[in-house]
Amino acid sequence: MNSEHTKISIQSTYGERFQHCWGCGPKNDLGMHLQSFPSADGTQCVCHVTPAKQFTGGVPDNLFGGMIAVIFDCHGTASAAWFAHRNRGLELTEDTVIGRFITARLEIDFKKPTPMDQEITVTAQAEEIGARKVIVNMELEAGGIVRAKARMVAVGVKDDM
Repeated sequence: MNSEHTKISIQSTYGERFQHCWGCGPKNDLGMHLQSFPSADGTQCVCHVTPAKQFTGGVPDNLFGGMIAVIFDCHGTASAAWFAHRNRGLELTEDTVIGRFITARLEIDFKKPTPMDQEITVTAQAEEIGARKVIVNMELEAGGIVRAKARMVAVGVKDDM
């Protein structure tokens, strides 16, 4: 995995209208504020999160699957936005207003329980980048072990969605 390239999160470059997501919106006071960052070479996006204790699943001390889906959803759409942006030859700067992507399909394979007491790292890579659609593959790991994998189809939306 490559280290993060910039300290500018992809989510912080969303247009004003799209900054209120509970999972990753920087302007949602009650949200999780997930942040995704492109790798140094731009081929991956990385997100780090330590789950709060209230998100435990049916098995104590393990993250519940719905929260894993939220993490994949927010990180995947941010990653799709970055991959499409980069594919157009653009950089991520403080002045960027990145195109917004939403989830059209999300498939998750839960491999092993995800512990609550460890930082989670999610990496994303583009499988396919089209004119309006990006397919993203992701892995969620904790303690150096892959806990879940996901594949997302994300589509670009217009600002007046």
